[in-house]
Amino acid sequence: MDVVGVIAIMFTGLWLFLPAMVPNSAAVVFGGETKMDFGKSWRGKRIFGDGKSWRGFFGGAFSGIALGLVLIGISWIWDPDNFWGYGPFWGNVGVLACLSFGAVLGDLCGAFIKRRLGMERGQKAPILDQYDFVIGAFLVTALFFPDWVYANYIEGWHIAALIFIIVIMFAIHRVVNIIGYRMGLKKEPW
Repeated sequence: MDVVGVIAIMFTGLWLFLPAMVPNSAAVVFGGETKMDFGKSWRGKRIFGDGKSWRGFFGGAFSGIALGLVLIGISWIWDPDNFWGYGPFWGNVGVLACLSFGAVLGDLCGAFIKRRLGMERGQKAPILDQYDFVIGAFLVTALFFPDWVYANYIEGWHIAALIFIIVIMFAIHRVVNIIGYRMGLKKEPW
């Protein structure tokens, strides 16, 4: 495999992962009202905290799915049989749902862990903040579509796509949070 081929694999992997990158930012926009933990505590600490609402959870997940459908539409123009790696249409809708809901579930697990550690909402948690949604997206998608995850992120040179996502996610997360902070959507720039 030549360098151009590996770079193409890396950017295709990023393209396929975009539906998992949108939900948590979109959840901030849609969030509010009924909290996912209904204000309840477990062992003296809030379960998830005020930052996690049902509206944000579903608004974020469906935003990722919507973006994925747009990406599938775009990729259909060049690759009508495989949609640039998403696969056959109904299967790729399942992949989109798993990536999107997995991302918000991963973020929810991150909030749960932060509450258990006694961290307040918005408190910096390096690595956990940047990768909870990545882990959630891959785990949920691998649970329902293991062949898809293997073929696009693990098999042969496709591991380069996974490594690329892990390496650049820190920078992408930082930039998106700064933008959200400057737009007044977030209280902290991290």
